[in-house]
Amino acid sequence: MALLLRNPALRSNLPRELLTACTISLSSRNFSVLNRPPPNYEGHIPLTKLEKAGLAIGSAVGSLINPYRGDLIAALGEATATPYFIYRLRDAMLSSPTGRRILRDRPHISSKTMSLEYLRSLPANTVGRTYADWLDREGVSPDTRSSVKYIDDEECAYVMQRYRECHDFYHALTGLPIVREGEVALKAFEFANTLLPMTGLSMFAVTTLKPAERKRFFTIYLPWAISNGIKSKEVINIYWEEELERDVEELRNELGIEKPVDLREIRKKDRARRRAEKEARERSSDSLGIN
Repeated sequence: MALLLRNPALRSNLPRELLTACTISLSSRNFSVLNRPPPNYEGHIPLTKLEKAGLAIGSAVGSLINPYRGDLIAALGEATATPYFIYRLRDAMLSSPTGRRILRDRPHISSKTMSLEYLRSLPANTVGRTYADWLDREGVSPDTRSSVKYIDDEECAYVMQRYRECHDFYHALTGLPIVREGEVALKAFEFANTLLPMTGLSMFAVTTLKPAERKRFFTIYLPWAISNGIKSKEVINIYWEEELERDVEELRNELGIEKPVDLREIRKKDRARRRAEKEARERSSDSLGIN
């Protein structure tokens, strides 16, 4: 059966349901660390069930302690995506004509495949310019996404890679910044839209937020995330490379995504308010000292 699945000609003649069942069966087959099967694609690292459980627990704890550890978040996503959730996301792509084209074309998002200079030259209301402006404002690059290693099925590994590379587009589309508060809000949206367990587990980082930030999350951004994530179309099916010159508001309307309240503006006003209150207290203290 393993030889059958690795033969592209034979794979193409199998019904997809049978192919998926066989792939899950083979990927969940027991093996030992001393008798590890060969990789299914470049960079693939086959893991036993026990190893995947350890990876999930360790990466979950580590990413909660330091939510800026992208490598741990990536490992958590892969360790918890199988056996069901990544197949559900893959099937969502297969049910969409655009999703099927993405799976066929296998595009990748990086500074090599997408000219940032070109995106910066686009009109301000376009998807591409919105994306480039967001990257520049946040000081990040599309080249920081690590490669998938721990998902056994090659096609599902690409689905996870595609989700990972599109993450910054979700940021740009919603306007949410990469500060911890913004990441938690976006993960809540992604969980409602994709059902990937990692996005739901990442929301536990809300416990590390300041009281005012937690209050904003539960009163503003969590209700927005749930409502928009559920009602909007599957964001994994957006062929971003074909949408760059499109009006960003038009795309939001088509997807059914309402842009949330500007978190950076809220945080800016909150800092200004605290600074004014501090200065007022200092003036009051100085006045009392003089008297």
